[in-house]
Amino acid sequence: MEQPKGVDWTVVILTCQYKDSVEVFQRELEVRQKREQIPAGTLLLAVEDPETCVGSGGATLNALLVAAEHLSARAGFTVVTSDVLHSAWILILHMGRDFPFDDCGRAFTCLPVENPRAPVEATVCNLDCLLDVMSYRLGPGCPPGVWVCSTDMRLSVPLNPGISWDGFRGARVIALPGSTAYARNHGVYLTDPQGLVLDIYYRGTEAEIRRCARPDGRVPLVSGVTFFSVETAEHLLATHVSPPLDACTYMGLDSGAQPVQLSLFFDILLCMARNVSREDFLAGQPPEIRQGDTDVAGYLQGARAKLWRELRDQPLTMAYIPDGSYSYMTSSASEFLHSLTFPGAPGPQVVYSQVEELQLLEAGSSVISCLLEGPVQLGPGSVLQHCHLQGPIHIGAGCFVSGLDTTQSKALHGLELRDVVLQGHHMRLHGNPSRVFTLFGCLDSWERQGTGTYLNMSWSEFFQKTGIRNWDLWDPDTPPAERHLLSARLFPVLHPSRALGPRDMLWMLDPHEDGGKALWAWRASWRLSWEQLQPRLDRAATLASRRDLFFRQALRKARHVLQDQQDLSLRPLIRAAVSEGCAGPLLATLDQVAAGTGDPGVAARALACVADVLGCWAEGRGGLRSGPAANPDWIRPFSYLECGDLAGGVEALAQERDKWLSRPALLVRAARHYEGAGQILIRQAVMSAQHFVSTEPVEPPAPGQWVVAECPARVDFSGGWSDTPPLAYELGGAVVGMAVRVDGRRPIGARARRILEPTLWLAMGPRQDEMAMKIVCQSLDDLQDYCQPHAPGALLKAAFICAGIVSVHSKLSLREQLLHTFGGGFELHTWSELPHGSGLGTSSILAGTALAALQRAAGRMVGTEALIHAVLHLEQVLTTGGGWQDQVGGLMPGIKIGRSRAQLPLKVEVEEITVPEGFVQTLNDHLLLVYTGKTRLARNLLQDVLRSWYARLPAVVENAHGLVQHTKECAEAFRQGPRELQHPPGRSRHLGPEPAAAGE
Repeated sequence: MEQPKGVDWTVVILTCQYKDSVEVFQRELEVRQKREQIPAGTLLLAVEDPETCVGSGGATLNALLVAAEHLSARAGFTVVTSDVLHSAWILILHMGRDFPFDDCGRAFTCLPVENPRAPVEATVCNLDCLLDVMSYRLGPGCPPGVWVCSTDMRLSVPLNPGISWDGFRGARVIALPGSTAYARNHGVYLTDPQGLVLDIYYRGTEAEIRRCARPDGRVPLVSGVTFFSVETAEHLLATHVSPPLDACTYMGLDSGAQPVQLSLFFDILLCMARNVSREDFLAGQPPEIRQGDTDVAGYLQGARAKLWRELRDQPLTMAYIPDGSYSYMTSSASEFLHSLTFPGAPGPQVVYSQVEELQLLEAGSSVISCLLEGPVQLGPGSVLQHCHLQGPIHIGAGCFVSGLDTTQSKALHGLELRDVVLQGHHMRLHGNPSRVFTLFGCLDSWERQGTGTYLNMSWSEFFQKTGIRNWDLWDPDTPPAERHLLSARLFPVLHPSRALGPRDMLWMLDPHEDGGKALWAWRASWRLSWEQLQPRLDRAATLASRRDLFFRQALRKARHVLQDQQDLSLRPLIRAAVSEGCAGPLLATLDQVAAGTGDPGVAARALACVADVLGCWAEGRGGLRSGPAANPDWIRPFSYLECGDLAGGVEALAQERDKWLSRPALLVRAARHYEGAGQILIRQAVMSAQHFVSTEPVEPPAPGQWVVAECPARVDFSGGWSDTPPLAYELGGAVVGMAVRVDGRRPIGARARRILEPTLWLAMGPRQDEMAMKIVCQSLDDLQDYCQPHAPGALLKAAFICAGIVSVHSKLSLREQLLHTFGGGFELHTWSELPHGSGLGTSSILAGTALAALQRAAGRMVGTEALIHAVLHLEQVLTTGGGWQDQVGGLMPGIKIGRSRAQLPLKVEVEEITVPEGFVQTLNDHLLLVYTGKTRLARNLLQDVLRSWYARLPAVVENAHGLVQHTKECAEAFRQGPRELQHPPGRSRHLGPEPAAAGE
């Protein structure tokens, strides 16, 4: 189904708490714009929160101020004005808190999702899914305003959620259904029957949650998505100049104000709820403020009072989407793993990954953006992300492994992991890049309060098992309440004598294996806690590493797709490689595939992919893709290919290509020449049809005696284009066609005779000699343009060459060749009474008549099936390309089905279709040939079709397979005959099936 029109965002803002990662996230937004996930004209801004403690409400106010400031500057204002909001659609995405399973937060957590229709190939992060939800599901139809969306949750929303915007004002929250049990740890909305929000409960009591229940027993969960109308956004923006709310923005921070923590839902939106009184609102505290922060209570009360004055009169409504779903991405490893796996699935979920031994991945497991070489076994409920592993490796059930490369693979040999989280992290230690590895149990508690667990056991069990002591992890003066998993110095980041690896953590799973050496090495290392690691994580290096691994596996995918001749499009991958600066490695891979294969079909597709890379690289600024491909600079690589030196030709092409990469126009011209190189390989593949061309010697006619061949035109009923190389030998073709007379005559013909003069006389035009265009060839030089289709007489010259009458590469002159073999020359006259470009197969049928007449005049008899293959050969020599349906339709009698198998050499098989008695007359009574005056330029069409086929565009592949299947059904329908026709016969030209024969 076609993607509906999305929101043309004016501004998209991504807020984050990581000040050192703003440029990283800015680039990620720009990457998504290149992938066409965000409209091209959208202003993209990555904005850091003024302080980590401003909360979701403070981050929203700061982001709104930044958006208004940029729009004001763009509009030419010198001060911030809210007028710019009146014609703006703004999307604010909040990054949220740290996430233990992804160094870049929940927004960039990769999901086991593929989008086969995406224009650019890329892993799918939670951010991508939320962008899709906001742009194509929730956003369409809304008035100008400000959307705010958290990235801490996963949303599923139907394509048409049924949100009405008629007469809308104020703010609107989006609610999704949840169970009362799930709602105990989340926020829910209480509304009246009209959808007006009365109150918002967070971790409400049983009675409060039941009050919110819908008739189906479900409750409307706080989903993290809100929309502010322009009027409400103006009121909210107005608060940024008033203390203490000014402290929520970067301007307040720059003015030295004390930061204030605000919640979007329990401060900004709660004051708009109808059942909330001013007294209760001012006295309350949002759940984001930790217990004991009583010193900010007075400060917060002033902020809430300001919000009450500005926003209380704005209505707050709820849009409930009963068919949607909401899932908060918790810090529970077991819940996180469950969200990435499919326990009931019949097999593993493998997404954007290359796996050598797929059978070792058990059902219910997931592999996301990985490269697995050799035996890597993965148990049910386990997830691999961003790993390049070399087996043998055994990862059991319930594990999450992420961020490991081949250098760490050996650490996993001989182990069986189970119910653990093993991660590799990029970090900067005193400004230098470094790697650190963390290990957790899937049942570990991440709560700050209480002693918790580690590696799925209590701390006392852990100490007893490993020999680690309390003082190894915490300072002696650390209060018991602060001794928890997040503050434990567990993770080695530096060792005095060697590099660190996963083994420096994995020893804890079997601490007695090496007699305590690992414990002493662990103690000798400088170690940090999870809390201490977070500020040192290098998110730029993390995302760069993921991108590098993605393209490593993608290059292998490209190689396998081409070598295994899979019907999978590489165009999304090509767009990804070009947009993200990986075009060079992709070109090198395509060169290797083309040079290393012995299959001309595989090589031709690889060269077509190179052309796609160059065309994509030009970004639409270099002109049209179709065009000439005979620049002298490319003659040398073409000559290698013509001689059959595929490896030498590919190398020479690459050398020439490097000179054409400097600007878009050159890139497009180079792409045309790569398509030209592919045509050479197609030509060589199709020329294999010559294997099925044979002749028998017969008594030649006397000099001056004409040999005449006349043929009908052809119409096809089903399967056209499936006969076109390379489809004919890669997919296998099938066409149902019929030979037809036009106005009762065979409109296409040729006649040939021997003459005493050792020259070639060529005539093209009507049957009357006096009106024909005549050409005399007296030397081999006169024949050299046989491969230039638009040159006068090129088809006839090619016919002499393909018939074996003349060799343009012979050391003998034309005169000597003709006298030696035939004792004289030939005269060949061809004609067609059909308009040029009529689409009735004229040129191919004409080539067949010319070959038939010439062969008979030269003393050879050629069968019709051999003639079909001879025409294929001639059209490749002529360089027009083309398939076999035209000559099958015009040279073979009656109604027939032609077929070619998916193999080389290319062989065409024809079967006559026997139709019921009277059916031919029925066709004659109901077919009408109408000439529109519009010509069909086969060569231009052919370039477009081949480009789409080599790209394996899904619609083209589906259509091509459908052509072949429908042709079988069409042939069967002809055999069964017509149903009773409802309309009386009308007057028509005679189009009856006509046997076509070449004769004297």
